[in-house]
Amino acid sequence: MAAVGALALARWPRLVATGRPLHLGSASWAGHNRWSKVRNVKGPRDAARSRLFHRLGLMLRLAAREGGPDPALNAQLANVVEQCRAKNMPKASIEAAIHGAERSAAAAARLLYEAYGPGGSALLLEVLTDNPRRSQHDVRLILTRHGGTMAEGARHGFEQKGVVRVGPRDLQGHPVSLEVALEAALEAGAQDVCPDEEEEEEEEPALKFICETSALRNVREHLEASGLRLLSAAIEYLPRDRVTLPEGTREQVEHLLQALSDCPDIVRLYHNIQ
Repeated sequence: MAAVGALALARWPRLVATGRPLHLGSASWAGHNRWSKVRNVKGPRDAARSRLFHRLGLMLRLAAREGGPDPALNAQLANVVEQCRAKNMPKASIEAAIHGAERSAAAAARLLYEAYGPGGSALLLEVLTDNPRRSQHDVRLILTRHGGTMAEGARHGFEQKGVVRVGPRDLQGHPVSLEVALEAALEAGAQDVCPDEEEEEEEEPALKFICETSALRNVREHLEASGLRLLSAAIEYLPRDRVTLPEGTREQVEHLLQALSDCPDIVRLYHNIQ
């Protein structure tokens, strides 16, 4: 293990430990990679944060409505609350969204749209909305303007996995080394561990642990017990294969992904772009 520790984080190889394979992947494992974060064309930070808090508020209200307002008795709500805290959402806003679920007359719907973008790219759009007809119209319009289309079949290019994200430093403030990440992954039963490029709020890359959906709770509890700082834990869609796009098409897809990320009803975007 000491020899492995000398390797750079971005070059983690596939290892075999305790008789079973543990993949140490690159950040491209997930649907979110560098093409989903077009930092050069992002709007003002406060506007982006406002959109983020709006989405998190929707997720809080839906989780509270489905499983109750107590995070101790509602695992889904507890996971969303962790995400809110990791994104520095004010405590008052979190509590208001949870309690607002009881007063809200409109029931939010959770939808999954399948779409294709330029160059054969596949997209999955997770939507929370109180007006499905409006949301479908808005998403379809964005896709059409940027060379995409809504179509069935895109989901077959993805598989559901449990994803637990932890901060680059543990609860004591110490950096999480390769050895620590490996040991934590093996003990928790995770399949993969890799740097996560999606967490833009982190100055250092966060770590992402991949597991079977049935093992998500167990992996989450083990990582938390080991002293790592949890950022989120959820079931996500990860691409089975990825496509490489030529420069011109890539730029077109970048604009499409940015436009979709600006849509307030889309709470999570998955794609298969390398």
